[in-house]
Amino acid sequence: MATEVTVPVLGESITEATLGEWLKQPGDPVAVDEPIASLETDKVSVEVPSPVAGVMGQHAVAVGDTVQVGAMLATIDSGDGAAASAPTPAPAATATPAAAPAKDESGAGYGDQPGAGTSDSPAALSPSVRRAVLEHGVDPGTVKGTGRDGRITKEDVTAAASSKPAPAPAAAPAPAAAPAAASGRGEERVRMTRLRQTIAKRLKEAQNTAAMLTTFNDVDMTAVIEARAKYKDLFEKKHGVRLGFMGFFVKAATMALRDIPSVNASIDGDDIVYHDYADISVAVSSPGGLVVPVIRDADQMSVATIEKTIGDFGKRAKEGALKMDEMKGGTFTISNGGVFGSLMSTPIINPPQSAVLGLHRIEERPVVVNGQIVIRPMMYLALSYDHRLIDGREAVTFLVALKNAIEDPTRILIDL
Repeated sequence: MATEVTVPVLGESITEATLGEWLKQPGDPVAVDEPIASLETDKVSVEVPSPVAGVMGQHAVAVGDTVQVGAMLATIDSGDGAAASAPTPAPAATATPAAAPAKDESGAGYGDQPGAGTSDSPAALSPSVRRAVLEHGVDPGTVKGTGRDGRITKEDVTAAASSKPAPAPAAAPAPAAAPAAASGRGEERVRMTRLRQTIAKRLKEAQNTAAMLTTFNDVDMTAVIEARAKYKDLFEKKHGVRLGFMGFFVKAATMALRDIPSVNASIDGDDIVYHDYADISVAVSSPGGLVVPVIRDADQMSVATIEKTIGDFGKRAKEGALKMDEMKGGTFTISNGGVFGSLMSTPIINPPQSAVLGLHRIEERPVVVNGQIVIRPMMYLALSYDHRLIDGREAVTFLVALKNAIEDPTRILIDL
């Protein structure tokens, strides 16, 4: 007896998704609530759990296919069929070992081999990891996975390849392969993920709709760096989270937004919508691209609570465990390109918001203080805003208020 696995409800107004990866292959044993597939929506990746225990049946759709909510993805056979179905694919897999790489080039790959479903088998590998396995010639069975649930990551394959001793006989065929590598000009065509398609669409929409302008300022980070160095150990001991710079910037931004409400507003048709709260969207990296979870009511939070929230977002973004409700809304965005070494940028507005603050790397530069040239840790700030709603005077005033709060953190404490 087979049980159908269907596409679950993905969230409000979301009716379809893309099948990103099969986590179980036909013939694999499956436990109740064990993830069997990963779906990519416009915002996040969602794992589909098995409703019953048994053996993975046939896949109804292929990786990259678009599926509707309620559509059948696969079947789960009863456990009684495991003994009969599992041995059958084994000879086929061993009879044609060379077929796996060729199928991977066409988009199917190892995933079509029944009976391969352990965490170190090719079937359980993501497309990027499978490519790395083929490139480096590494046996995935010998690689210890450090990813979620023990899965093998691309970094694991690279590390295994670098530590693998080169066999002595391999030196002979090397000259034959050299001409092909030298004359070859390889290309790889990879379909954009649904998340990347959505990012591209929204960013281009922002450029087409808003009258975007970027204003810059710089800020002396001396006071914040000294405060962090003085209190970071006590802070972590009391709150269980490291004291970073984002907590200061989020808190300072909420104070500046209160003073310049148009930066926290949005345009809806012919109306301007002002918000008496500050829901701060914070851009964080995930394996599928940049995601922007929202810190709700950040203006009511302490620096410690903000740091805890950001830390939780970052951890769950890497695991692909962010919920879609956590990325809806937001009245203002902060993007920290400094963690990647960016010196300066012009960030793009996150619609329907009207402004985004870009933070950059801290570097020591000569500045004039009280008539003397001194070396200070400086950071460039960039505020991109919709000029239809926000005037240059308001943008500059916002950046100055932010700069004053960061250069004198006492202002944050006494709400000045």
